[in-house]
Amino acid sequence: MGDFEIRVRGKIGEAFRSAFGELTVVLRPSETVLLGSGLDQAALYGILDRIQGLGLELLEVRRLPDGHG
Repeated sequence: MGDFEIRVRGKIGEAFRSAFGELTVVLRPSETVLLGSGLDQAALYGILDRIQGLGLELLEVRRLPDGHG
């Protein structure tokens, strides 16, 4: 299990944000950052599948170091 930062291009709207209810959503000027804590591999792949299914452009997936927050 781990903590992850997932970045997608653009600001996602409220309807898309509801698809990621288990994540913290941070809107930035040109991207949206999804933060997930305690995710196992299956949960991470499920989130990536949702991103693809919604037609969002994935920019980066990064595992955060332990004790980041």
